[in-house]
Amino acid sequence: MSLKQYLLTTGFLLFTLASFGQDQTVTGLKKAANAGKELPKNDTAKNWTTGGIFNINIGQGSQKNWAAGGDDFSFSLNSYFGLWARYKKDKISWDNSANFNYGILNTTSQKTRKNDDRIDLSSKVGYALSKKLNAAFLANFQSQFSKGYSYKSDGSKEYLSNFMAPGYLLLSIGLDYRPADGLSIFFSPITTRWVFVHDDILSAAGAYGVAPGKKMKSELGAFASVNYQKKFTDKITYLGKLDLFSNYKHNPQNIDLMMTNMATFKVSKVFGFNVGLDLIYDDDVKLFGPTNSSPGLQIKEVIGAGLTLNL
Repeated sequence: MSLKQYLLTTGFLLFTLASFGQDQTVTGLKKAANAGKELPKNDTAKNWTTGGIFNINIGQGSQKNWAAGGDDFSFSLNSYFGLWARYKKDKISWDNSANFNYGILNTTSQKTRKNDDRIDLSSKVGYALSKKLNAAFLANFQSQFSKGYSYKSDGSKEYLSNFMAPGYLLLSIGLDYRPADGLSIFFSPITTRWVFVHDDILSAAGAYGVAPGKKMKSELGAFASVNYQKKFTDKITYLGKLDLFSNYKHNPQNIDLMMTNMATFKVSKVFGFNVGLDLIYDDDVKLFGPTNSSPGLQIKEVIGAGLTLNL
């Protein structure tokens, strides 16, 4: 996905969301006016709460005849688009979230490189067993938008990933404990996860634990997920997620970990700065170490300032 395509897609999504919300509000007001009374207080829409965050941070620098050295030109763009929708009525709850990250970096010496890329979609349906405990079913999908490479010091690059290479689909049945507002702790001893490598080159190399030549493998294991969303003030918000998975079929003691953190600090209605930290460990991702054949803790940290919109 090119930068132009990404910006056009993001802009279209924001315009559509804004237009839809406005149309729904106008339509509702017209109906109420025609009926000569207020909308019913038990309208189904009242059972939903929705929201989202859009961040885009842009940096640029240039120099000429600069004795201290450095690249003549640099440009960076990092963006985050997150949406959530929650339904609650009687004992039934339904939580949905969609998170998209994409970033690029361009310098005179290194040209254009991707420095962030993630798709994370989740849906969880719950039935209340008590005030704080639900029986729940969870589905989660993760992948990335475009091709990813590892860049070597000699200027060469190694092909590592693409859309659905890898891709992860997880289905899980378990218990969802909610001790406080914004905090959810889900645990399941029975979880199925599929790992997809729909790329001929990566599949042939046996990447991401899939057998060479195969494009999918299934795993059965235990899964836990902790989600926390907190609005400390009108200007400070935090989103955090920790996923843990143990594969019963292969080295169950080696637990896969994925953790995301995003703190947003608003300076004005549309400007702010963001701090993000992601951690990933997957025993089947053997791309690190001296011979690029060992698993390792993946760390990504982003700090940026720019446009911040609360949807």
